[in-house]
Amino acid sequence: MTETNEIAVEQSQLTSPHDQELHNEHEHTHDHTHSHAPALNPQLAREIEVEAPADEVSKSFRNVVKRYQKLARIPGFRAGKVPESLVRSKFAKEIRQEVLESLVAERFRKAIDEQKLRPVSEPQLLDLQLFDGQPLKFKAAFEVAPEIDLTGYDSVVVSRPDTALTDDEYQAELARVLDSHATVEPVEEDRALIDGDWAEIQFRGEVKPLAQTVSADGLENASSNEVSDPITGEDVLIEIGGKNTLAAFNEALRGAKPGQELKFEVDYPADFGERRLAGQTVSYDVTVNGIKRKTYPERDAEFAKQLGSHESWDDFETKLREHAEDRKKQALENRAKDKMLGELVDKFQFPVPEAFVQQQVEARLDRGLRALAQQGMKVEDMRKLDFASLRNAQRDQAVSEVKVSMILDRIAELEGIQLSEQDIDRELLLLSIQSREPLEALRERLSKDGGLDRMREQMRREKTGSVLYEKLAS
Repeated sequence: MTETNEIAVEQSQLTSPHDQELHNEHEHTHDHTHSHAPALNPQLAREIEVEAPADEVSKSFRNVVKRYQKLARIPGFRAGKVPESLVRSKFAKEIRQEVLESLVAERFRKAIDEQKLRPVSEPQLLDLQLFDGQPLKFKAAFEVAPEIDLTGYDSVVVSRPDTALTDDEYQAELARVLDSHATVEPVEEDRALIDGDWAEIQFRGEVKPLAQTVSADGLENASSNEVSDPITGEDVLIEIGGKNTLAAFNEALRGAKPGQELKFEVDYPADFGERRLAGQTVSYDVTVNGIKRKTYPERDAEFAKQLGSHESWDDFETKLREHAEDRKKQALENRAKDKMLGELVDKFQFPVPEAFVQQQVEARLDRGLRALAQQGMKVEDMRKLDFASLRNAQRDQAVSEVKVSMILDRIAELEGIQLSEQDIDRELLLLSIQSREPLEALRERLSKDGGLDRMREQMRREKTGSVLYEKLAS
């Protein structure tokens, strides 16, 4: 009898600690369905037949029944005195389940050890036959790890980027710091707006119809406008002559005075950052409500101390430059590492376990749903999403990410890359501080749920990527 989808076997008991190569540590707070018997990659699928003699099955049933006799509390019988026949009939389902979980797991592990197989996916039980007094028989289908030949991996050419911080980049970083501590004050004198001022305005914008063309069906727009409602704003501050201010606003507002009403058009470029305005022409009615100036703090030791434990303004600038240099270096090197890993994925072809791919698809999907939730999407709206399409859209990237992880794991073996306990302790300490969870409680929780092993794997991969980059970059 086939019981693949009828029996709640604790599959984790049938797999080795190595089975979870990629982690999927999300909580299922959203309402999408999961396949209980995912497809297996035919290139990596294996199927074995497992048996246990009838006397072993009977012994296992007897042991479980005896334990139930001792623990069962049934009205009319003293504890430990419930007849075996009554226990067997009343708890038949539970007894069979316990025998299944213990005996099947034991026999499966023994079979894969004898055949020197290393499953990397949860086994799917097929044609399970389990009856007291009869031999246990079942088939188990699962995936194994592929053979990964990385001969020549160290011949990949990686260009080391120029990570030196330019003066313009530093000045922009400094400007962001100063701007975040600036105060905006009204200009009381009667004068017009000049460069460096901030105009406080209210506005209403109407998107103009796009060009029309004549066709056999008559007059029609070249394309439809995405923006139909007026664009409005009140008490909006715009910097006159600012590098982020559109030229049309600078030209219209420069020289204007408070109380003045203006009319002008703005042609937004096709690559404008706000997609709904890109390529559109907007007719604006603008009223200048006031003129304001930004006042920046003095660049002195007192301000430096407000920004952190800096002894002087020069000390602050030195540290700011160092931090900006580190961020740029990290960003550019991460980009170079991603390119290096992409070339390794293209260079070496091997089949990927479908179990790993599905785990990664789910992890990516959950990250996306959490992002939508943070942006304010309601649960009921999430339930309306087409999860099948969303999963399909994640698949190619998930396959690539799985390949990267498997390549890094293999290179770590070849290069003998290991983590020290100090590395793990340092990462745990950082997590403890970030999560405000006591260090030992965090360590115990992650040890129990497998999170510590997953963290160790991820850290080893990151270390391997860095070691490989330093080895190959030129």
